Amino acid sequence: MPRLALHLDFLKEYPDLEKPVRQRVGEVFTKFGQATHTGLHLEKISGARDDRFRTIRIDQFWRGVVLAPAKGGDTYTLLKVLPHDDAYDWAKGRKASVNMATGGIEIRDMAALDASLPHMERMAQSAPIRLLGHVNDADMARLGVDEQTLTFARTLTDAFQLEAARGLLPPAQWEVLYGLSAGMSPEEVWSEMGAVIVQEQIDPEDLDAAVRRSSDRVALVEGPEELMAALEHPFDLWRIYLHPTQRAVVEASYRGPARVSGGPGTGKTVVAMHRAHRLALRERGPVLLTTFTSTLAESLEQNLALLAETTGAAQATERVRVEHVDRLAHRVFREEHGRPQLLTPAREKELWQRIVAELEADLSPAFLSEEWRQVVLAQRVGSAAEYLQVKRAGRGRGLGPAQKAVVWQAMWQFRKELSAQQLWTHETVCEEAARLLAERPDADKPFRHVVVDEAQDLHAGQWRLLRACVPEGADDLFIAGDTHQRIYGPKITLGEVGVNVRGRASKLRLNYRTTGEILGWSLELMHAQAVQDLDGVQDSLAGCRSEMHGQEPAVKGFATWEAELGHLKETVRGWLGAGVLPAEIGVTARSNRAVDQALLALEEAQVRATALARTPAEGSSGVSVGTMHRMKGLEFRCLAVVGAGKDQLPAPRSITPHEEDPGAHVRDLLRERSLLFVACTRAREQLSVSWHQEPSPFLEALLLRS
Repeated sequence: MPRLALHLDFLKEYPDLEKPVRQRVGEVFTKFGQATHTGLHLEKISGARDDRFRTIRIDQFWRGVVLAPAKGGDTYTLLKVLPHDDAYDWAKGRKASVNMATGGIEIRDMAALDASLPHMERMAQSAPIRLLGHVNDADMARLGVDEQTLTFARTLTDAFQLEAARGLLPPAQWEVLYGLSAGMSPEEVWSEMGAVIVQEQIDPEDLDAAVRRSSDRVALVEGPEELMAALEHPFDLWRIYLHPTQRAVVEASYRGPARVSGGPGTGKTVVAMHRAHRLALRERGPVLLTTFTSTLAESLEQNLALLAETTGAAQATERVRVEHVDRLAHRVFREEHGRPQLLTPAREKELWQRIVAELEADLSPAFLSEEWRQVVLAQRVGSAAEYLQVKRAGRGRGLGPAQKAVVWQAMWQFRKELSAQQLWTHETVCEEAARLLAERPDADKPFRHVVVDEAQDLHAGQWRLLRACVPEGADDLFIAGDTHQRIYGPKITLGEVGVNVRGRASKLRLNYRTTGEILGWSLELMHAQAVQDLDGVQDSLAGCRSEMHGQEPAVKGFATWEAELGHLKETVRGWLGAGVLPAEIGVTARSNRAVDQALLALEEAQVRATALARTPAEGSSGVSVGTMHRMKGLEFRCLAVVGAGKDQLPAPRSITPHEEDPGAHVRDLLRERSLLFVACTRAREQLSVSWHQEPSPFLEALLLRS
């Protein structure tokens, strides 16, 4: 029985086909596997460079291009669906091969390479140096660069030539050349490809085996139902498929907690979701998939269901509980104590003000509130003696013994007041839930595995809760996050909360969401910022890259807010006029007020728009408008950031005055900068950033370089 595989390029282009053509593709290939003799469906291509390419009739005008297996194979890969003449032209100029390092299937544009090579060689003759002259042939071959690509690579004299050739070369080989040209050593490229390179003997003629190894480029479908599911959700399908480097992280077995980090758009969430799914397939016990907000948890649950649908493993999903961490804490708390009475922010501020007045202390309520969360709760300080000895790294304001005594008196009175009034905060609920779970024997722990997404935004109590959820052992905790995107949680290190990932940490560098122009501009926002990772060492986004290219971000200032909103209307109308769907457009600002005014401006321009605060992006058919915090976990084809001015970003009310708490002041500024970074990296293809009057100080360095 012949098997059908769908190539990534086809799935990317499938949604752009007209509806009748899409319908015919489904009809033709649903019957494809039922044929007693597949050759009856396929036509050979006269003059093709690869005699394994075939065409199949979709209708009178459209043809599918199929890669047929060698003799003895049974897997047919649908590569393209194009108009009749275009399909034949495309197929005649291309050739399939097997990468001798990865074992995966590759398609290259032989005609274009052959046509460009003489010109490249002439240019190279007069160049003083070659782009890859420092790399020997043996290292190239070891990394899977074959003879034809090597010949082309030896003519390169400038990086822009390699960028221009990206569509001509097999992706895996292009990535190797890109890494080497960027200054990576062969060993560093090998390390980054380590998940891809196979150790088995590779048969260059065995296309069936190559297709099976190409899960990052090819989707195998078993029967009509899987085919129709893949065609119904082609974009979503590739959101849940894995690059080989991601797959290695997902499939590895770890002796204890493990962590994966990476810049925006590198697929950390996809990896976390796949990891939870794979752990559930092992049937070693229930799996918790968690994050820090309900919105992100809902998105994880939806994508996990899609993964189960496309893999046919719904029973595994039933063993995964998707629940955001505060909901988990409250559930555990209620099982023992019932519903907690929560202290409101306003009441907390009043309580601290009263304590300061009673003690006649030269301390602000804001400082004491942060000290309670950042030091006392985070480090479980229970006595005056412990507080005198505790490390207060990052708090900025030093305290002598006498001052510490006053601060501890304030902490003690605050705790006493909470106890007397039977009040709880989300943090103390979490601490109590962690204590309750820690007292349970391993056999009674609620989960066997815990997978954490957006880990950078969790506080110490939440980490202790998650640590107590699962017995210590192999594959107990899996952590995904990027500290450059920390916009909620205080700075902590995993070691402080009993989670040791030493020797079990990996990093993703390839961005799958954002063009290189948007990514590069956004990375400059975080340039020279001192950011520590979850292990407490200096983190860096160096090496984070995108293979997609497009327009540079449009960055512009205006004299007034009204003029800026007028520019927003023009920008969004321009995107819509270019064929971008309303649901593919996002607009964001720092404050709720600015969001409301942007929403009103779009409505005045008769642009259909919805507020993310009222309608999740997934359920919106119009332009999505929301605060930068609401952008977390979302992505848009086009995104406009408005109100990025000096008086709006950083938000004045979100910054602790330096004289009040220097440490909190520095952290607040970094958090606001990270918030802008997160917002800008939600854009896939086009980004517009605007302000009125003076620009945000976060933009100054970028504007000077432009």
